[in-house]
Amino acid sequence: MTVDPLALFPEFYANPTIQTLAPVRRWTVSGQLGDDPASGHKAPIDVRHLLEGCRPECRHDGPLRGAFALDSTCLMSLGELVAALPKAANHAYYLQSHSDGVVVVDVEPDCPSDLAADLLRLPGVLWAETSMSGRGYHLVMPRPKNLHDFPHAAHKRVLRQRNGWFEILLDHWITFTRRPVETGRAGDGPPARFASLEDLYAALAENARASAAGSAGEIVTDEEMPDIPGAHDIVAAAIAGSEDRRKDLSDFDHDRSRWEFSVLGTLYAEQVQAMNLHAGMRQRSYSARDQTWLLYTAAVEVLPKRAKHTETRNGRPYLLDRAASLVADRQTRAQERSVGDV
Repeated sequence: MTVDPLALFPEFYANPTIQTLAPVRRWTVSGQLGDDPASGHKAPIDVRHLLEGCRPECRHDGPLRGAFALDSTCLMSLGELVAALPKAANHAYYLQSHSDGVVVVDVEPDCPSDLAADLLRLPGVLWAETSMSGRGYHLVMPRPKNLHDFPHAAHKRVLRQRNGWFEILLDHWITFTRRPVETGRAGDGPPARFASLEDLYAALAENARASAAGSAGEIVTDEEMPDIPGAHDIVAAAIAGSEDRRKDLSDFDHDRSRWEFSVLGTLYAEQVQAMNLHAGMRQRSYSARDQTWLLYTAAVEVLPKRAKHTETRNGRPYLLDRAASLVADRQTRAQERSVGDV
């Protein structure tokens, strides 16, 4: 049977904002990675690989592999995607607010209904839909005018409300269901707690810590790990010393990104002690590059593999860049403390 997605979801494809994003080659679908549906998870896939098929050198589990590049290496335009996969259950897009000119307010299913209603009443919504669960919402909105009024938040990829009830996506994947939802008007009901997206952004940005990701790019890691004296012992000490202190995924409501960063922080705390010991013995210091590689090596040992780890950030493997973010963050904090002690 012929499927015409444009007829099934006319409001989505006709939406002016979606049409503006359509030619950008950052579109794919979110699919099940791994052979076992119980243990696998959905993630944006390398759609070109899906269409071309596996090669002898492929080593990924299952028929699909995750998108590891944010360009036509793995992704395509919306028109190409619709033509290639007209029966796709969803469309995934990698949002880059600085070039796309829009952000997404992602309202979680557990968001209190009154707060969700307030968010749906925000003025200026360009596209609104239900989320994958059917109980949350995606609101595409113009990039807030006060985006650069908060330097600490300027390089954040996501700004989360402290309870996790909603977040503003700035540089992140968004999976579109294409199922529209009605939005309210500012005059409907009692006064909303946020008068505009700018108010909402300010509320989250004011509480945002200085972004580690903004300074992560300053740490140059090269393509291969350098020869680091005592590397094996330092990594082993970090893994063993942190084993009983690492938090569980359930402590972060199964948000793997937050959990992984927590694990990196715990590993790093143990790594610092081991580095200090070896630095004293060898009369040397460990650069930010050294620390990043050591942390990455430990992280690869303890974190379960997932499709996101095949992606790249700042031209390097995802986990290596997250390690650089953590190291940059900890060094920034140390510098701030030292300035405060003067």
